[in-house]
Amino acid sequence: MADKIDMLSLDACALRERLASGAIKAVELIEACIARIEAREPEVQAWAWFDPDFARHQAKALDAHRQAGRPVGPLHGVPVALKDVIDTAKIPTENGCALDQGRVPIKDAAVVERLRAAGAVIMGKTVTTELAFMQAGKTRNPHNPAHTPGGSSSGSAAAVADGMVPLAVGTQTGGSVIRPASFCGVTGFKPSFGAIPRSGVLMQSPTLDTVGVFARTPADAALLSEVLFGHDAGDTATAPQPTPALLNTAQSKPLVKPVFAFVKPPGWDEADPQLHAAFDELAEALGEQVFEAPLPKAFEEAAEVRERINFAEMARYYYRYGKQIDALGPRTQEALTKGNAILARDYLAALDWPDVLYAGLDEIFERCDAILCPAATGPAPEGLEFTGDAIFNGLWTLTGVPAVTVPAFTAENGLPMGVQLVAARGQDARLLRTANWFQSWLLEAGE
Repeated sequence: MADKIDMLSLDACALRERLASGAIKAVELIEACIARIEAREPEVQAWAWFDPDFARHQAKALDAHRQAGRPVGPLHGVPVALKDVIDTAKIPTENGCALDQGRVPIKDAAVVERLRAAGAVIMGKTVTTELAFMQAGKTRNPHNPAHTPGGSSSGSAAAVADGMVPLAVGTQTGGSVIRPASFCGVTGFKPSFGAIPRSGVLMQSPTLDTVGVFARTPADAALLSEVLFGHDAGDTATAPQPTPALLNTAQSKPLVKPVFAFVKPPGWDEADPQLHAAFDELAEALGEQVFEAPLPKAFEEAAEVRERINFAEMARYYYRYGKQIDALGPRTQEALTKGNAILARDYLAALDWPDVLYAGLDEIFERCDAILCPAATGPAPEGLEFTGDAIFNGLWTLTGVPAVTVPAFTAENGLPMGVQLVAARGQDARLLRTANWFQSWLLEAGE
């Protein structure tokens, strides 16, 4: 049992090295994960589909592959969980929706193909809110089951936070990676728009949908993301360009200490007072490394614009669900009804806003390594029906910039609160390096 506990305490980068060297066998690690899942799943309820024998089969094949002297992939033997909106061949992908119950794809999504090629163990499918929107699923916050884990990538965040798997994949259209990562106390990384292909992933809003990852550390997020990044002909949002060296850059030491622009986004005044106090202390501790920067006034309309794009495209891409709207939850019904009422002129005008808003960030990014702001309005709310407010996330999704959350604070009730770091489009590797530095700095400051 001691070996199992030791393995589960290692981060993904450390596990990858031990698996590649043979110090740990894939079967051993998978058995430890299975034991953890079986012990904790009744309380956390992170999984939509999980078959221990399927995980064991993959692990045995990977061990045999390595023992035969064949080259191993960058994720050899590392277990990865997948949000249940990501197609997996011959494995149920039900999108958290009763109308898709029993749906079994015949083809893997592009990200699943890349994970398999990298030697990852597909551990199972994690719970999503209904159609990756706001109608909550069954998952509970691992820190306190009476509180939400966030949405819509609830199961992915909870599975990593509870030590069931070291890595997981999710998606974000508003705040569905960053917010649950903050609520559950893990690292969540939403890359630049178009960095990771969405082929075979449930499409809600092609202008906003972004595949992201969950991990324990920014370096672990870089390890997983580097496998997933890159052009795919099935997703026109991706571009044919070299994959950045995310892991090496994330693990490298900055030449100088990073400088942060402290931003109070729209909604700041309504955030939890504990969050205000925590950021005041953080800014004081960073000293000359941080300066406060106001956002252009136009950002006050970002939430409304993002919602308009989201709902209009949701009505279009969820049309087949809308034909049986009474079978959907009230939050999903409301969004589809609003989407159907949006005028074409208003939707088309909204599509101009992402680049306009992004241009307003130029002056801030010229002066800092990353924007520093809250990942959520406070700790996870009590209850399971409300998955939390995405007001601090949606503006970064709308502008297509990379964002990462790092666990930083603990609320009075013991629940975690994260810090969100944001960088310019395409600066994903640099952002992960800054986040890695920031996490190390937090650990040193806490000693």
